[in-house]
Amino acid sequence: MPVLVITGTGTEVGKTVTTAAVAAAALAAGRSVAVLKPAQTGVRPDERGDADEVARLAGPVTTAELARYPEPLAPGTAARRAGMAPVHPHEVAEAAAKLATEHDLVLVEGAGGLLVRFDAAGGTLADAAELLGAPVLVVAPAGLGTLNSTELTARELRARGLELAGVVIGSWPESPDLASRCNVADLSEVADAPLLGAIPSGAGNLPPTDFRTAAPTWLAPPLDGVWDAKAFGAREAP
Repeated sequence: MPVLVITGTGTEVGKTVTTAAVAAAALAAGRSVAVLKPAQTGVRPDERGDADEVARLAGPVTTAELARYPEPLAPGTAARRAGMAPVHPHEVAEAAAKLATEHDLVLVEGAGGLLVRFDAAGGTLADAAELLGAPVLVVAPAGLGTLNSTELTARELRARGLELAGVVIGSWPESPDLASRCNVADLSEVADAPLLGAIPSGAGNLPPTDFRTAAPTWLAPPLDGVWDAKAFGAREAP
């Protein structure tokens, strides 16, 4: 898959660290990687954005950002309030397609969830994925409430005829509660897609060299890793 779209079930679910892990595992497998952030919000022009954080953790990836808005809001809202031009789905698709001609893998990291709006016309990351014909990886939290948001995201993807590549738990706690442990089995069931990894909580705070070494152990073989969903589920089962 030359282009993989990465979305979350919401904000603050570990999407950027998951993107970095996918990039690091792909690099370790000998693939060239580009990371595209269509719209970065809540960051000043002189601050590091999500794509920069992916590069810091993962290593030598090409990074691209189409727009940056100062307020931490949905991209369409942030663009309107800043009086700046919004990003449109076709621009995201065109940028990703161009990067795909020069790289083995292009990771398109959205902002928040699948249907967060880019522009006044209601364009979303889902629309960009449709234009690209690209599979979508869903990053979900571990705990209570994740099953509903994950199933809704999966249903929307299928309603649009998009491929759901799988689900990754974006931050697996060191001491998981009962809900988190039950969700290991239930997430793949409600999504009707494989669980493709679990990123340890705090992984983004690791030194980059340690992050790159460990990343393949957090992800399943379809994402260039060695993580075993069955073994993980058996170990964490309540």
